[in-house]
Formats: sequence, structure tokens, C-alpha cells
Amino acid sequence: MQLQASSRASGLRRAQSGRRVCVRVQAVKDGAALDRPLRVAVIGGGPSGACAAETLAKGGVQVSLIERKMDNCKPCGGAIPLCMVEEFDLPQSIIDRKVTKMKMISPSNREVDVGKTLSETEYIGMCRREVFDQFLRERAEKNGATLVNGLMMRMEQKARPALPVQPRSRGGKRLEGPWDQVPRLRAERRSLHPDPRFAHVVQLVRSGLFGWEDYFAPVMDAITTDDKMKYYENLAEMYVGDDVSPDFYGWVFPKYDHVAVKTEGGKIIRVEAHPIPEHPRPRRIKGRVALVGDAAGYVTKCSGEGIYFAAKSGRMAAEAVVELSKGGKVMCGENAFRQYIDKWDAKYWTTYKVLDILQKVFYRSNPAREAFVELCDDAYVQKMTFDSYLYKTVVPGNPLDDVKLLVRTVTSIVRANALRSKDSNSVNVSFGSGDAEKRVATA
Repeated sequence: MQLQASSRASGLRRAQSGRRVCVRVQAVKDGAALDRPLRVAVIGGGPSGACAAETLAKGGVQVSLIERKMDNCKPCGGAIPLCMVEEFDLPQSIIDRKVTKMKMISPSNREVDVGKTLSETEYIGMCRREVFDQFLRERAEKNGATLVNGLMMRMEQKARPALPVQPRSRGGKRLEGPWDQVPRLRAERRSLHPDPRFAHVVQLVRSGLFGWEDYFAPVMDAITTDDKMKYYENLAEMYVGDDVSPDFYGWVFPKYDHVAVKTEGGKIIRVEAHPIPEHPRPRRIKGRVALVGDAAGYVTKCSGEGIYFAAKSGRMAAEAVVELSKGGKVMCGENAFRQYIDKWDAKYWTTYKVLDILQKVFYRSNPAREAFVELCDDAYVQKMTFDSYLYKTVVPGNPLDDVKLLVRTVTSIVRANALRSKDSNSVNVSFGSGDAEKRVATA
């Protein structure tokens, strides 16, 4: 929903303390010249929403970024690829840890060290979402976006030109007040929506739930002792096994003064969960409404990465709006969002498809996970994996090495199935690593 606010748009900020905000949306024909800047509402202030708002504001569009909880700490591993630091001009101050080593732990507690192919300048950044998201929102505001602390309650697309929007304050309380003090917005029906699974705009688009996991991924923030934090200074761990997750993985990711963990151990600070949208939705646009980020289902399978693709999708959608609106001077409609979808699918369809296949092959059973961890010990696999992850491209491999890798993959899966005993469907996985088999045997 693209908001076209009047000169009283700044009153939204004043309306947060117990005043009701009435928003009226008026349709304007696509291609029509505007006598004031084009206005866009971005619903959700995560990486996708913040990056969309920043790009729109820079491009001459008047944008309102609506977020219900400005200090939200989303349950998330917080890993970002190296290319994102430069591409999105991120300061080093928001990166808590630079991971250069990883341990993969199989269902039988076999450990494989990963990261041997990384250069001295390559790393995976670890961030706290409350810090990361706030930085992006504040930067969007500095570039001209208006931040609104409220909850998007309803948006209707009907034949009639007007469409009401009822925001709520942080915590879900209605924003109400005397009508003579209510700031009114006039807006075009357009929105960029990065909010999660059950958001109102997602329901409006009727985007479907294809690719959504049936479970919520629990994430705990846990305090460890000083020696443990020293141990995790530049190390991350990934656990695979059906006792950890039926079709995903558990992790221990280091943060500033704690670890984000999806296994047991440590002093628990907070336990939260979030749905994992593991595949682009079948429908991501409807009229002048578009979905980006988690709302569009842009978390990759196999790796579970979403931050980069959320930010990238928000920026790409906003760039399409800026381009077709000629810098906010002309009304643009569904064509702008179709341009964003076409470019997105052309650029990333292969990435999502490859990772989808890998998850189906290697996360389907414990023997397949054993084979996956075994393959991760191969230097060629590590190089291909990190090159693709750090720089967000599907790197073409050497044909001969690819054939060898295929043979090793089949061999590993066959051997893992053959060696599996009847009662080895799952094993206990302990917090931390290093001689894991000995710890399990003596526990």
C-alpha cells in the first residue's frame, strides 16, 4: 500500500500517545503525474522494510515505515554474509563476531572442521537483530523516511477508491483520540510488506503457504562462562540429526557477550520461536501491494539464511518503484512490482532450487545427514559452499571435480545407510564440542 500523505503526515509521530489515526487511501491512475511526491507505506521495520524505506526515501518517494515494536529482538541466528557488509554499507560496530571456523556435528557426534578454505579477510558476520534492525531503521529515517510506531490492523482492496487503515500503538493498543486532533493521510493503495507469516497484508494478498515449515524454530540466548565465550570467539557450531530438528539443524552462534543456541546448555536468557518461510510464496503481489522478506518466503532451504535476502528484496522492490515512478513524480502500479519479481526470480531462482534439492537429499534421514557431514570435510565442498554463501552466487565448479563429488556423495549415502544400526535413529547432542564422543560415552 503506497501512502500518499498530506502535509500533515508528520502528525503520525504525535499520534502515538493515545490518539486514533485514520488513514484514507485514494486510488490514482497508473502513469498519472503527481503534484506532490509519491507516498509509500512499508509495513514492518526489519531488514527488508528498513532497506526498502531507505531506498524509497533516497529516490524521492515519501515513505512511512510502520513497525509495531521498535525494540523487537527477533529469534534469529544473526549470520550475515561477507558481501552484505560492503553492499549495504554496514559498519563494523554492529558485527559482534567474525566467524572463521565452524564445526559440523553429525547424528553420531562425528565432528568436521569447516572453514579451512577461507582467506584471512573472509568471515561470516554475527549480529544481534535488535542492534542490526535498529541501525537500518535509523539510517532510513536519516534519509527521509518517517518512522511510525504502530500495528497495521486492516487494509481492504475493493472497487471503491477509499480504503481505511487502522494502525495500533506498540503492544496492540488502539491509537484513539479526539477527531479534531487526528492527522489524516491521503494515500495510494500500495504497500511493501515484509512482516511475518500471519500478517494482515499477507492475508490480503492471498499468497498461499507453500514452503512454510509446520514447526517454529526455537532459539535460546544463553550466557556461558568466560572460557566458553573465549572458545566461541570466532567459532560457530551446527548440529544435524532428527533429535535436534526433523528437517533442519541446530546451532551455536556467538554474539557479543552470549551465544544464540538451538541445543541444550548454558544459562538461558530468553527462549523464543519464529516460523521459517523456506520457499518463495506462490503469489507475492496483488495490485499495488507487494511482499518482501519473510512475508514473501525468502528464507533459503538447507542453510536457513534470510537476513541478506530480506534486505535485498526490500531494496529491489523499492528500486523498481523509484524507477517506474520517475523518482516519485508519477504514479506507478502493479507493473513496478512485477518488474521486481521478474528480476528477483531471474537472479535467485537457481540458488533457491539448488538449496531445495540439497535439503531434500541430505536432511531426509540421519544416514543422509551423516553423509552430509562427511562430505563437508572435503576441501572442494568447503570452497564451493563458502564462495556461494559469502558472495551470494552459485559458483560453477570444475566438471571433473563435480563428477568426483557426485560419486563421493552417492558412496557416502550408501555407506551411511549400510552402517546404521536398528536403534541408532537418534543420539544425545551436548552443548559445545570437542571430543564429543567421549563426553557422550562418559555422561
